[in-house]
Amino acid sequence: MPPILGPAHPQLLSRPSPHFRPARLGFLLQDLKFGGTQRQVLELARRLDPGRFRAEIWLLAAGADLVPLAREWGLPLTWISRQEQVGPGALLNLWRHLRRGAIDLLLPFTVMPNIWGRILGRLARVPGIVGNCRGGEAPRRQGERWLWPLANHIVCNSASLKGVLSRRCGVPSGRISVIPNGVDTDYFEPAPDGARPLKNYPPVVLSVARMVPDKDLGTLIRAFALVAPDFPQARLWLVGEGSDLGALEQQAQQSLPQGSFRFIPPRQDLRPLFRQAGLLALSSRSESLPNVVLEAMAAGLPVAATAVGGVPEMVTPAQTGWLAPPGDPPALASVLGRMLANPEQGRAMGQAARRRVELDFSLRAMVSRYEEVLWASLGR
Repeated sequence: MPPILGPAHPQLLSRPSPHFRPARLGFLLQDLKFGGTQRQVLELARRLDPGRFRAEIWLLAAGADLVPLAREWGLPLTWISRQEQVGPGALLNLWRHLRRGAIDLLLPFTVMPNIWGRILGRLARVPGIVGNCRGGEAPRRQGERWLWPLANHIVCNSASLKGVLSRRCGVPSGRISVIPNGVDTDYFEPAPDGARPLKNYPPVVLSVARMVPDKDLGTLIRAFALVAPDFPQARLWLVGEGSDLGALEQQAQQSLPQGSFRFIPPRQDLRPLFRQAGLLALSSRSESLPNVVLEAMAAGLPVAATAVGGVPEMVTPAQTGWLAPPGDPPALASVLGRMLANPEQGRAMGQAARRRVELDFSLRAMVSRYEEVLWASLGR
């Protein structure tokens, strides 16, 4: 396997000859439902150098929330299956697509694609496979302990996750590249000055997350219940859907003051919500480098989050937000109360958060690093 070269090798991305054929690149996703990973894949696919890479999106199941965006950006979409779940039919069709032998490089994202894309890709002799490990529980769910040798290389989006892959799964450090998520800072901009009045305005605590156990939104609701008596004008907005939605709605109705919370369906454009919010809250028990935190920071919001995975790599206490231990409602309530009581400090933190994203989490840097890894995985 060729080495993965870094920025110290400028010859890596020298212009190919006029007769060079761009590599055919398949991004393998489970679906195009609303999600940070799905949007990141679309952002990456549309920005790769078309002189070197011909990107297309392969989908293993139904779920089309982001299809209009993909089509707006001119990205080719192929449905391996349109069933709701990834079943035997989808895997058989994936095998047939891979056996045609026209793909140069396969990039699976999320759990099912990383499992079956690697197994079937190796059996079909795909020249290059670059695995992705992006969630806090992904190493276990994707079986990285056993499946990492099937990938030429593995990309993860936080240093903490690289440590897990090396220590617990035995992946050699040289087979892993850390590429932090990138955010479109032109798209996610802070609200204009004066758009978030500091007085006489209900402070909104915004949460954007899948309503599943990993996100532990029950802890956020309990924390908000602790601070609500001291901040009767505060509002909690919970954006998302998932298996825990019904239970969370019931919990909120039973523990929060009437009118102090809203459940909002997921949506493609979060910017109007960011502009109305005073801070972003994240109560996850496990994470890697959540996109929504970067998007909120780019939009000028401070962040109250649990100190899990790569979150401390983004949120600096007292500078861009505050951190609390996971699964600890009183600790998270203390953080929320501190931020609700100091809106001027929150605005300053939001400005610092924006500067941090511009400096360290640009889309340009993310795409450049991916191009290096992909180029080397092809042996070029």
